[in-house]
Amino acid sequence: MKNLIKLISFFSFLLMLASCGTSKSMRHLPEISQYNATKPVVTKQSDSVFVSGKNSLLKNKQGIWELYVEGDPLEIGLNSGALSDSLLKNQEHIFFSKIKDIVPSKFQQKLLRNFLKWYNRKLYLNVAEEYQSEIFGVSQYTSHNFDNIAPQYQRSLYLHGAHDIGHALQDLALVGCSSFAAWGEKSEDGNLILGRNFDFYVNDAFAENKIVAFINPKKGHQFMMVTWPGMIGSVSGMNEEGLTVTINASKSKIPLIAKTPISILTREILQHAKNIDEAIAIAKKSEVFVSESIMVGSANDNKAILIEVSPKKMDVYEVPNSDELFCSNHFQGEDLKNEKRNQSQITNSHSEYRFERMQELFAENPKINPKIASEILRNKDGLQNKALGYGNEKALNQLMAHHGVIFKPKEKLVWVSANPYQLGEFVCYNLDAIFKERKAKSIVSFQQENLNIAKDPFLETIQYKNYQKFRIEDDKIDSHLKNKDVISPEFIQHYQSLNPDYWVVYYKAGLYFYQKKEYLLSQANFEKALTKEITTVPDKTAIEKYLKKIKRKLQ
Repeated sequence: MKNLIKLISFFSFLLMLASCGTSKSMRHLPEISQYNATKPVVTKQSDSVFVSGKNSLLKNKQGIWELYVEGDPLEIGLNSGALSDSLLKNQEHIFFSKIKDIVPSKFQQKLLRNFLKWYNRKLYLNVAEEYQSEIFGVSQYTSHNFDNIAPQYQRSLYLHGAHDIGHALQDLALVGCSSFAAWGEKSEDGNLILGRNFDFYVNDAFAENKIVAFINPKKGHQFMMVTWPGMIGSVSGMNEEGLTVTINASKSKIPLIAKTPISILTREILQHAKNIDEAIAIAKKSEVFVSESIMVGSANDNKAILIEVSPKKMDVYEVPNSDELFCSNHFQGEDLKNEKRNQSQITNSHSEYRFERMQELFAENPKINPKIASEILRNKDGLQNKALGYGNEKALNQLMAHHGVIFKPKEKLVWVSANPYQLGEFVCYNLDAIFKERKAKSIVSFQQENLNIAKDPFLETIQYKNYQKFRIEDDKIDSHLKNKDVISPEFIQHYQSLNPDYWVVYYKAGLYFYQKKEYLLSQANFEKALTKEITTVPDKTAIEKYLKKIKRKLQ
């Protein structure tokens, strides 16, 4: 947090040097005169069904919102905003409340607002007019409660860079995603299958209103994507040609200016590419401001590749003579894999560990099908099935995912996980049925129920119930540590019993006893933490430093 505030302070100083450009960006609005600007009229059929002409929003029985919109960019934006009006305002409140929790000081919040204005001063120059127009349409339904941060349109545009800014500034665990693909001999039927966990975590409330959006644009391909209210970029999606996109963050420098958000680039690929070559061509013409791996799957090519992008380079990676592909949070291609930051990511983070775990699970499952893919995405154990403790970022299932998704591109089938995380039922959708057979007056769930994958049995276990209790107690111990409160031995014992394989429960107990100068108890807990699978090298190093300090104090 201190580093974040220093960065904000530094960038706020630079803001004064760029005030002219910032002022212009705050006045900019997209050119929408060529589009239909008629405000939609929404009919509320029930608390979970909203209709506007041929457009609709429905909440299915699994709790996923299903959105269908069509038209020109502005029409799509206006209908998306009008149909999801209350969800959109709630999502904004959730996001900005989280920022307030992270940065409680009003002075620091002012610095953050200044930073955002300066940092995003040229963002509009790097987003295509059609997507600016769609964002403008959605923004007409956002709350005025946050106009002190930025006007509606500019604020909505800024939020499309939140994924990029988050991992660029702090390398947060907001974006520790895992994805895989199989085809040919590795797939049960020889056709391409892909799976991914999108581990973008703000808080539980942020993932409550998960949307599966089906977009029918006037120009480009019809497509679906998994999203949330207000988000027009794509983090996981598939189009009518059977082309899929998913994104995985990689280690990145802190850029000095926002350019094209990754989710906008992948949205363009999804809407305008029908095969891998066309996806690569679109990526080549975009300037991004963070490092990212884009997994592109294609029914027309019956394979998947990685487009690895950074602010200065782009590489296309595929494994020769292979019918499987894995991606976590580091680069693999020749142009980027040896860069210092990427090597540091491989050595110090949990990215390589998850990568090896995917390889291990593929080796145990010679033929991948949707059910097996769901089991891999839900896997909570470490290498060689080692117990990691629940919530460990070394696991493929970190119990924090916004969603899990599985694609079968040739069949135009996609499975999207219902809450919580990727543990709920995987709901199946058939894009051909939705786009070719949809009846405007038949507002029913789009899912193919006979193909759904059942919820994870883990949800019914005492271990899951204990994990939910652990998360509450974990927040409490963080508060106690921050305020230097007295913690009872019974609390610590109960806290550790809820998630006994997780190194963090012993680390935080060690911190508490260190604060209280009870060095023998602190030492015992730190040493116990070292017997568990610690998430990153820096985490392990921090514990070892505490133990050295304790040894000196006990001498």
